[in-house]
Amino acid sequence: MSKYSEEFKIKLVIEYLDGNLGYLRLSRKYNMPSETSIKNWVKAYKTQGMEGLKQRKGKEAYSVQFKLGTIQFMKETGASYLETANHFRLNNPSLINRWMKEFKEKGVEGLKPKSKGRPSMSKKSNINKQTKKEDKKLTREAALERENELLRLEIAYLKKLRAFRKNPNVFLEKHKQNGHSNSKKRDSD
Repeated sequence: MSKYSEEFKIKLVIEYLDGNLGYLRLSRKYNMPSETSIKNWVKAYKTQGMEGLKQRKGKEAYSVQFKLGTIQFMKETGASYLETANHFRLNNPSLINRWMKEFKEKGVEGLKPKSKGRPSMSKKSNINKQTKKEDKKLTREAALERENELLRLEIAYLKKLRAFRKNPNVFLEKHKQNGHSNSKKRDSD
């Protein structure tokens, strides 16, 4: 929502155009922080008529070509954001400022419409992000220690697998006994 209503803007523009008060006196009369807004409204009214003072109901999507055209116009003519906005019948000069920033940072790609909403979460991408973050955080020494630990675990697994394949009954009996002794320890704690 806009800080000032359409009616208020029209009232001030008409009062200014009647010639009784200047920008500064009008801003003081209506307790406004500066006269800049009134200047902008008067310029918008002169170039666009009543349309220049109206609030837009929804966000209008501008094409990449239109954005490039406004930026190019501004560069070639040396016009200000306000002058450029009035020339292209835009209510919001800061919009051009935003386009200019995006263009300087990302080029034409920055002017393309952005997808709205949150990106969908897939389990795979979430897991990949976590592992990538962990990998980045590890130093060279820590990475080598982690690799050694993984290799030790792999060797231990392969030894148990080999023992199970040689004699499955002995292996199972041995691990059943270990399982019971562990559970007894837990119960006594």
